Formats: sequence, structure tokens, C-alpha cells
Amino acid sequence: MGMLLDKTFYTRTDVVQIARELLGKVLVTNIDGKHSAGMIVETEAYAGAGDKASHAYGNRRTRRTEVMFAEGGVAYVYLCYGIHHLLNVVTNIADVPHAVLIRGLEPLEGIDVMMERRAALVLKPSLTAGPGALSAAIGVTTKLSGVSLHGAEIQIEDRGIKVPGDSIVEATRVGVGYAAEDAYLPYRFYIKGNKYVSKGKGL
Repeated sequence: MGMLLDKTFYTRTDVVQIARELLGKVLVTNIDGKHSAGMIVETEAYAGAGDKASHAYGNRRTRRTEVMFAEGGVAYVYLCYGIHHLLNVVTNIADVPHAVLIRGLEPLEGIDVMMERRAALVLKPSLTAGPGALSAAIGVTTKLSGVSLHGAEIQIEDRGIKVPGDSIVEATRVGVGYAAEDAYLPYRFYIKGNKYVSKGKGL
């Protein structure tokens, strides 16, 4: 067991810094009585109203994005292509819609549970490399959107894992070509050489 990340971790104003600092933290779920956990190895920052890649660009408030305007420390889960549930961590103060997408997870606990959820027979990086894959593996669906990261179902812990600065890669985000110049922002972070980093390519 690690220390639960404090509320103040999430409510800071620099979403890019938070995305970087989430590397090495441990994402834990307890869904339908099943426990699973993995170390975060890849993230992407989305800087709200001024970020053309963000769902909340221009302070766009819809039924889906409303949770992004909550105070930091809740989950924002949305459905991509009608198939993949993508897990984001809402950050900053209320009404500033910043979020960090969790893109890669190294399995630590409940690996049998994760494999069962993904109908995987052999443990391979594809189990949790990529945002849709990891959400499926740890049981995250849109039902968790708006749920506190300090509740029973989903938490993020600090277990004292240190990720050296020189092993953190900064890159462009994946699949945001529509975002004009903001597509080139170095807002994706991953742990160099970790096999659970997604195969997604930035620009």
C-alpha cells in the first residue's frame, strides 16, 4: 500500500507538470470486488480552454465534458470511437478544465484479473499499453466518470517509485492532428524503454 495522492497534487495549476509527475505513480481499482493495480508509464496533458486538442477548448461545456470543470481529483472517462473507454485525471481548480490522459500502465497486481477482462491468454505489453487497453484491463468504464480518485473504486497512490528525470521522454500527443499548432506541443510523457508504453505515434 502506498500513500494516496493528496487533493493538492491534483489542484495545482500546471497540468504539464502533473502529467510528468504521474509517471511512476500507481493506479489502483477495486471494481466488482476485483482488485488491480499498475504503474503509470505514459501520460498526456490537456490544458483546457486554450488547448485546441482539449475537449474543453474554448470552455466548451457539454454533458460529456462537464466533469472536466470539476475541482481536480476526479476521473473523466469518455468513450472513443464508441468502443474504448479512456481514463483521464481531472486537475486544477473548479472551472479550469485541465486533464491528464493515462496512456500506458505496467501491471503490478491483479494481473490474472486484467488478463481475464481482456481475454488474454499470455501476458504481453498489449494488455495495458494504450489508453483503451489499460482501461479495459483495470475495469474502468464511463460509469466512473466524475468519481473521486480518493474513493473505494479508483485511486492513485505514491509508492515511492522514483522515475529519474533523464528517463522521462517528452513527445507530442497521439491522434491530435486536428489541433493545428497545438498538435506540436510536447505534452506527452513516458518512461524511456518501458515496454508498456503505447505504440501510438505523435507528430
